[in-house]
Amino acid sequence: MEFIASLSEWGYLGLFIAAFLAGSIIPFSSEVVLGLLLVAGYDPWGCVISATLGNWLGGVTCYYIGYLGKTEWIHTYLKMPEEKLAKMQHFLKGKGSLFGFFVFIPVIGDIMIVALGLMRANPIGTLLSMMAGKFSRYYLVIIGVNYLKDWFPNLF
Repeated sequence: MEFIASLSEWGYLGLFIAAFLAGSIIPFSSEVVLGLLLVAGYDPWGCVISATLGNWLGGVTCYYIGYLGKTEWIHTYLKMPEEKLAKMQHFLKGKGSLFGFFVFIPVIGDIMIVALGLMRANPIGTLLSMMAGKFSRYYLVIIGVNYLKDWFPNLF
């Protein structure tokens, strides 16, 4: 928790780093840093842009690790079981790059983006749909935090 608090002290850069870590295979909650910055009075649009770009670049990293097709890297560095990756590839077969939108979903999103890379899904379509999904996620978090601030003003 101390690491999260220190990232929030770095402002937008800290949020970018937190979102990048969360967008890669590292289990990390960038939403906490986002919430702390919003409560501290940071601009919501600056936060959503910083978080979206960081998280998107983390996802791009995972996509291109899959795109390289080096399964030993995937198992060694990303710790993804081969059977889960094979199941995800089977599920995604024929569905197209628009499924990149859903890579923000915890647990399966990381496997999904690596599988899309392994399948050589259209990079532009995949990365653009991934960015739209990640933007939507952070935008909804900002809306949620603002509602909480309005409903429970004494809490913040």
